Amino acid sequence: MAITLVDPAGLPQIGAYRQVSIATGSKLVFIAGQVAWNADGVTVGEGDLAAQVEQCYLNIGTALAEVGASFDDVAKLTVYIVDWTPDKLDLFLEGVARAAAKLGGTPVPPGTLLGVAALSAPDHLVEVEATAIID
Repeated sequence: MAITLVDPAGLPQIGAYRQVSIATGSKLVFIAGQVAWNADGVTVGEGDLAAQVEQCYLNIGTALAEVGASFDDVAKLTVYIVDWTPDKLDLFLEGVARAAAKLGGTPVPPGTLLGVAALSAPDHLVEVEATAIID
């Protein structure tokens, strides 16, 4: 495995993600922002943030598997959520937990969550992009 996740002493222990990732692999994998489309390009969970988060993470998992990787190889996630407010955190975490149950592990690499005004389509509530390192 090319990624070691660390929570340094002196920084908050967030739980939902680790503060630092150490990459030792030789190939960088950049995964384009994934929205809540299924394989047919149909939006999953229209109006349901948790369902869309779940689908985004599953799509990241599919992209990783295609290159022989998994969430264990992810060094960084960036999440964009339309009209973000802190009261949406529980729905976001629910979607991550549902995806984790299907993926067989909890994705906890360092991450950045950004509130945005809109995404590429009006029915998309969230978009997730990933950077992974593989040997």
